[in-house]
Amino acid sequence: MGAAGASLIAGCSPGETPDASAKTTSNSSLATAPGCVVRPAETEGPYFVDEKLNRSDIRSDPSDGSIKTGTPLELTFNVSQLAKNSCAPIVGAVVDVWHCDADGVYSDVRDPRFFDTRGKKFLRGYQVTDASGKATFKTIYPGWYEGRTVHIHFTVRTNPAGASAHEFTSQIYFDDAMNNKVFENPPYSSKGKRTMTNEQDGIFRENGSQLILALKPAGSGYAGTFDIALQTS
Repeated sequence: MGAAGASLIAGCSPGETPDASAKTTSNSSLATAPGCVVRPAETEGPYFVDEKLNRSDIRSDPSDGSIKTGTPLELTFNVSQLAKNSCAPIVGAVVDVWHCDADGVYSDVRDPRFFDTRGKKFLRGYQVTDASGKATFKTIYPGWYEGRTVHIHFTVRTNPAGASAHEFTSQIYFDDAMNNKVFENPPYSSKGKRTMTNEQDGIFRENGSQLILALKPAGSGYAGTFDIALQTS
């Protein structure tokens, strides 16, 4: 993770321009040790809201009980610490996840061009890593919106209440062939053909190839585990 100041990510599309408050680090290449993968940071984007919703299933909206429809996705984070070429799970890290629905809409924010969902809280939540460093979410495959490729935002906070707290923010992407396959089916298909692939997205082109989530079939949807090691020394 490092203790250096924020590093801005270039090539952002409209609506996701990084700024001086973006919580990122300057890792731009993979570092590995047994069981560990250090990932590059990316911009937090404009749609983060610290809802403090401790829940594993983020598909529902607590405001009205409705459930977002889409291809089921089980997303597991495997969080570890890489220090002096050793790797160990991080227990008690707070992992926040937020992403758009099948129509490309985020909850609890106002976008002057596209939507106003203030008061809604769908597809947001956090989990605390267990003794093996894992945190798992039940969600749906994210949709797309103009100016971005398909992605999920996440933040990992270690020791959030302590003086030595660290925060790492990045994004998860999917193989374009998988995106095409999922979007052939409802409810995604009614939105039409997406306007941006991974390689057309300036944020993805920075480091996105290191942030693609490998998926396997699981029931009527997919499951994937995202390994991420925080570099402390």
